[in-house]
Amino acid sequence: MARTAAALHILVKHKEQADDILAQLKKGAKFQTLAKKYSTCPSGKKGGDLGEFKKGQMVPQFDKVAFTGEILTPQLVKTKFGWHIVKVLYRT
Repeated sequence: MARTAAALHILVKHKEQADDILAQLKKGAKFQTLAKKYSTCPSGKKGGDLGEFKKGQMVPQFDKVAFTGEILTPQLVKTKFGWHIVKVLYRT
C-alpha cells in the first residue's frame, strides 16, 4: 500500500470550467500552463505542483484519487474547496 504520493492539481470553483480544462488537456495542452492560468490554489503559481504528501494529509475525496486513481491521467474530483483536476505523478 502506498504511503506517499506526488501530484499536480488545478482548483476551480465550477464544474463547467473543470470540464473545459479537462478537454484542453485531452487535446494536448500542458497541465502546468493551465494550472498557472486557471487554478485558484496558491500551488497554481508552481504549475499546480503539490509535491509529495502522506496518506491522510489531504481532504478525503482528494486522498482517494491520489492513492487509488490512475497515475498520470488527469481526474476530476469535488471537495469542499471546489473542483480539482488531479494528476498523480507517482506513489511510494
